[in-house]
Amino acid sequence: MTTNAAHHMTPDEFRRYGRALIDWIADYYEQVEKYPVLSQVQPGDIRAQLPAEPPQQGEDFEAMLKDVNDIILPGVTHWQSPNFFAYFPTGASFPSILGDLLSSGFGVQGMLWATSPAATELETHVLDWLATMLGLPTKFLSSETGGGVIQDSASSASLTALLAARERATGFATRERGLRSNLVAYTSSQAHSSLEKAAMIAGLGSKNLRPIEVDETFALRPDALARQIAEDRAAGLIPAFVCATIGTTSSNAIDPVREIGEICQREDIWLHVDAAMSGTAALCPEFRWTHDGLELADSYCFNPHKWMFTNFDADAFYVADRASLINALSVLPEYLKNQATQSGAVIDYRDWQIPLGRRFRALKLWFVIRHYGVEGLQHHIRRHVELAQQFAAWVEEDERFELMAPAPLNLVCFRHKAGDAFNQALLERLNAGGELYLTHTKLNGAYTLRMSIGQEQTEARHVARAWEKIRETATKMGE
Repeated sequence: MTTNAAHHMTPDEFRRYGRALIDWIADYYEQVEKYPVLSQVQPGDIRAQLPAEPPQQGEDFEAMLKDVNDIILPGVTHWQSPNFFAYFPTGASFPSILGDLLSSGFGVQGMLWATSPAATELETHVLDWLATMLGLPTKFLSSETGGGVIQDSASSASLTALLAARERATGFATRERGLRSNLVAYTSSQAHSSLEKAAMIAGLGSKNLRPIEVDETFALRPDALARQIAEDRAAGLIPAFVCATIGTTSSNAIDPVREIGEICQREDIWLHVDAAMSGTAALCPEFRWTHDGLELADSYCFNPHKWMFTNFDADAFYVADRASLINALSVLPEYLKNQATQSGAVIDYRDWQIPLGRRFRALKLWFVIRHYGVEGLQHHIRRHVELAQQFAAWVEEDERFELMAPAPLNLVCFRHKAGDAFNQALLERLNAGGELYLTHTKLNGAYTLRMSIGQEQTEARHVARAWEKIRETATKMGE
């Protein structure tokens, strides 16, 4: 039966359909292992099954859910599959999903403290929790000069940090008089592509982003950084921003933050540290060596939505001096003025990010931390690292394969010794089979397979079966 055009879904209908959808999601997670990990549809297949025109009258929820099964599900690449080893993990645990559902249910717009005090104060508190859980320097706590905020992604966090660095380097004049073209930024040649986009958006231009050479572990070389800074100063340019990476996307390389930080302090340059996936490892004290020197940084970010079982989007972004960030981004039109803001006693997170509007993301992070507890999260991180180390050992033991980079945490970069064409064909055949999903990169110009381990449901048997499948497929290809 079709619904009346003016009919809102009633609370009773919402209860009934909501229960059906929760059941569907629970069933999906129980069955996700049986689906081909990489969607097998061809370009245009999904749209070809959708009506050319929108419905003129409302439709039943049952019809919508049927189309989810028949049309949408075949076009989904199953990031939550225990056999998803591509790119990076993207956590979507049940506690996080429920927190996100509650956020949607509240439907608040948390741009100001006044628009929902709970949204702001819970976020501040949970970000302080996280800083303590990771062992971050105390200057990143809200009780000190800094504080944390949830951004949508590490890309946004890097851009926000770059904007604050730009303003500090120009005495906060750029936001009013426009950009000076002699500002320069620096990052590893292995850093995420979002840094190039940030330089473009912030007005520095991609040509003013200096890719610094790396060492044999693919980590940024401090001596090369210092040399490039000196050359730029001699040319009349203004070094303004350095991004160090804890866990590069291609190889999980870890830049020497302490040495980079000492250069930045000496040169008065903003240091941002991007620990998008690997920052989660610092939940475990034995992995906090990755953060050595972080007390020298001006800003830091990591993504709970990658390896901390919190569904996208949720990036934890910290600054040591929140005044620099707020002064760079704050705009206060008359229609946003209110007594709480003008009192100076509250945080308005609209001044800590690019957009004005913001979701109540802290709820899902709060639910995750309270459900697992610190010890539960540590257990799963250690388990994933152990699985990755086991996989790396298997690669080393097989004379046909080789490791292409150190594997300190949960990412293993490897390849078959038969060459680039063979490895590319191997990857394509593995992914087409649907039993697992890997992606690739190039390290020292060589086509390299990446095994990323961090999905909530991934167990030892999945990793063992993936290695077995890789070896079997290589054998069938004739090597």
